[in-house]
Amino acid sequence: MSLACSRSLFFTVFVTGALVLGASYYLEYAVGLTPCGLCLLQRVCLALLTGVSLMAAVQGPGQLGAFLYWLLGLLCSLAGTATAWRQVLLQSDPVHQLSACAPNLTEPFANAPWTCVMQQMFKGTVDCVQITWTLFDLSIPEWSLLFFVAMMILCVYQLLRLVWTALQRPLSGESSHRAFVRD
Repeated sequence: MSLACSRSLFFTVFVTGALVLGASYYLEYAVGLTPCGLCLLQRVCLALLTGVSLMAAVQGPGQLGAFLYWLLGLLCSLAGTATAWRQVLLQSDPVHQLSACAPNLTEPFANAPWTCVMQQMFKGTVDCVQITWTLFDLSIPEWSLLFFVAMMILCVYQLLRLVWTALQRPLSGESSHRAFVRD
């Protein structure tokens, strides 16, 4: 994979992530939707993916660096997929199984360790279950899940492509061109 192709692909992921992040802020501040804890976790995963893609696009890494950047992108996408999947599952569950009051997000971060806060967020609240906005009959967490799955597929494809090209190189000082023997 050429350096220019790698940089343009990272830049495309950055622009796409920035647009999705901008849409989430638009829905929060212009439309007036309040994000729940899982929505904020998805936003953090998206911001990390966007930041990693921007750093990779600016740096223009070689093969090993591209592998590490795609691996970081895959980890961010996996985390985003897990949080979006959990919220989609919560939206399909009955509301009576969830806690009725949504805690203020600043209180748990101040008083509890982050592992407890994450467990509390993944248990879900009534705010995580409410579907307040849809586009083409898909809710925001479903759109988020589709985006993160698409980014996961892209990252896995690029990682496999980098591994494949690395395995195709000769290990010794031999030429990569095959010599044809004529009869």
